[in-house]
Amino acid sequence: MIPFIPVTKRVSMRLSHSFAALSLIAVAATVPAVAQDGSGESPQLVEGESDDIVVTAARTELPPSALPITIDVIGADQLAEQVQVSGSVVDAVSALTPSFSPTRQKLSGAGESLRGRSPLFAINGIPQSTPLRDGSRDGFTIDPFFVDRVELIYGSNALQGIGATGGIVNQVTVGPPARDGISGRALAQLIADSDYTSAGMGWKVAGLVGWRGGAFDATLGAAYESRGMFRDGEGRFVGVDGTQGEIQDSDSLSLFARLGWQVSDSARLDLLAHRFELEGNGDYVVVNGNRATGLPTSARRGVQDGVPPTNRTETLSLTLTDDELFGGSFTGQLFWNRSRDTFGGGIFADFQDPLIAPLGSLFDQSQNRSRKYGGKLAWERAVPGFDDLTITLGFDALYDSTTQILAATGRPWVPETNYRSLAPFAQANLALFDGVVRLAGGARYENVEIAIPDFTTLFFYGRRQVDGGAPSFDDALLNGGIIVEPIDGIRAYASYAEGYTVADVGRITRAIAIDNVDIDTFLDISPVVSNNREIGVEVKRGPLDFSAAYFWSTSTRGQLLVLVGDVFQVQRQRVEIEGFEANVAVALPVDGLRASVGYAHLDGRTDSNGDGRVDIDLDGANISPDRVNAALSYASGPFSARVQTSWYLSRRFAGGDPRNDFVGYDLTDASVRYDTGYGTLSLAVANLFDAQYISYNSDTQRPTDNARFFAGRGRTVTLGWDWRF
Repeated sequence: MIPFIPVTKRVSMRLSHSFAALSLIAVAATVPAVAQDGSGESPQLVEGESDDIVVTAARTELPPSALPITIDVIGADQLAEQVQVSGSVVDAVSALTPSFSPTRQKLSGAGESLRGRSPLFAINGIPQSTPLRDGSRDGFTIDPFFVDRVELIYGSNALQGIGATGGIVNQVTVGPPARDGISGRALAQLIADSDYTSAGMGWKVAGLVGWRGGAFDATLGAAYESRGMFRDGEGRFVGVDGTQGEIQDSDSLSLFARLGWQVSDSARLDLLAHRFELEGNGDYVVVNGNRATGLPTSARRGVQDGVPPTNRTETLSLTLTDDELFGGSFTGQLFWNRSRDTFGGGIFADFQDPLIAPLGSLFDQSQNRSRKYGGKLAWERAVPGFDDLTITLGFDALYDSTTQILAATGRPWVPETNYRSLAPFAQANLALFDGVVRLAGGARYENVEIAIPDFTTLFFYGRRQVDGGAPSFDDALLNGGIIVEPIDGIRAYASYAEGYTVADVGRITRAIAIDNVDIDTFLDISPVVSNNREIGVEVKRGPLDFSAAYFWSTSTRGQLLVLVGDVFQVQRQRVEIEGFEANVAVALPVDGLRASVGYAHLDGRTDSNGDGRVDIDLDGANISPDRVNAALSYASGPFSARVQTSWYLSRRFAGGDPRNDFVGYDLTDASVRYDTGYGTLSLAVANLFDAQYISYNSDTQRPTDNARFFAGRGRTVTLGWDWRF
């Protein structure tokens, strides 16, 4: 039996545990380590690392310090360290980025945001999102084993086209072999809950083999993971989300291939293909909790009806790069992407049809099917005779076809919706006074058409006949800024950038419940255009790495998810968001020891009555809580360790249901790694103190729904071996 501890005392105990854990690394740092190089320091999530590489998501060869935006790069070592703790790229990003929302720890990422808006997830610049009918599965489209680094660009922008209203999360896959001959990597992991029960056990194996011979190279890889059930901090099974989908009790297989040809000294051609499929096992069913008493939803052995939720994504791309094309740098890419997201079923009111079965008896489940293909061209060079001015010219084309069907009966729920975007763009970057001042700016012209055929809504919506159409819009999306760097390593910047997406067209069209609707004049198809104004400062000198930014953004006709009855619907309302974030990292006097602290504050308001003025707070489905991150890391020779704590601060939503106010919680993770020379052995512990908490999304939504009152994952231990050859 678990003893009762007053809330205030539990919080105090968690805080003291967290600070105690942070001190462990400092103590460990005083213990001598077998070292080949005393300066070995783990990569950190700071811009200083990103200056050494090209951030491909920024569409420029210029370093991040020359751009008036906030950019972070999670390098390969730190990504591997975080993924071992959490198991996914999206969780790794969330753990390291204070302005990224807490993840749901589910297959669905609905409600997860960056700076209060939806980020665009991409792989090598190829969009993974499906905005026409947002299934929110874009965080799980490739195994992290094949991701070399993650590029984060903060704030609304149109650098990659549609979808980046909150920023860009670009996953850059592993590169070609670095040397002639055969090289590769092998990984094995064993994952367990704190009680080491068979139901909570999971495992993962992955391998990657590359070969290079002269101008040609090839890389092949596969990763397979079997996940057990999750337990909360009090030993109960975490409740299963039988509709949106689960990570727990699932298996995934990811395949990866790259063929490369060094065409000339400056030109290279790469053909990449990857396939990812995650399938739920469906071996557990939900056990309702009790929100009134604080008892979270749980699970028990049982068989889910229908096909368990699954996610499948396939991507193929051909990329040509040439560093000396007409005196400039050229990148051209063709891509194809296909996804199929299956959701759990039920006898839902939306799915009933008396022509098929008596009302209240018809089981069905939905499936999103999306295909996209397109191309990207970009060419950049300094202007001849005026080397301080760099220009970038480009053109993007994207075609997306998405539908949502009811798989058991073959009925279309969302009609096939076709999106076409043609977008030329130009950027300029001017260095003045030997680079002390830089001016940057540009424009992207979007020409978009959304074509929808005639269709009939489901019985639930009245079998409405809807006339199809092809509404279109044109918009010039602008960006500009100034950077001042009076002393090397100290810079300040101010910027303005616009981004856009489309509202969840499928969610809107499927719910049409009135007659005589013509898609061509249906105003809710209009785009969501958001902007990002930002003022920031960075200091990177000696042992200090500091950054701070204040930002605010607005969208006149934003997109909000609003719970109406038992279903989230899209509402178009004015949205205003402002926030502040600061991060500081410093190398401590002990060689190899580094400390970091981050903080993010967000305020979001929306216009609930349509009078053009914001009057209530954004709720937990649309904005994340304030957060403080703190970490200590140590690296010397073959040994490295890290402990990190995130404090998610309580939040009240003015104008909302007080039952949805957020209580807050904190989580601590720790990991140690040792390179044996025959692979790196590692031990990672997520939620080190086995804290009991309700996930942010569950705590701030559906105050009467006892089937979706999900606790977060308790202590989880991962033992791993990672060998590179």
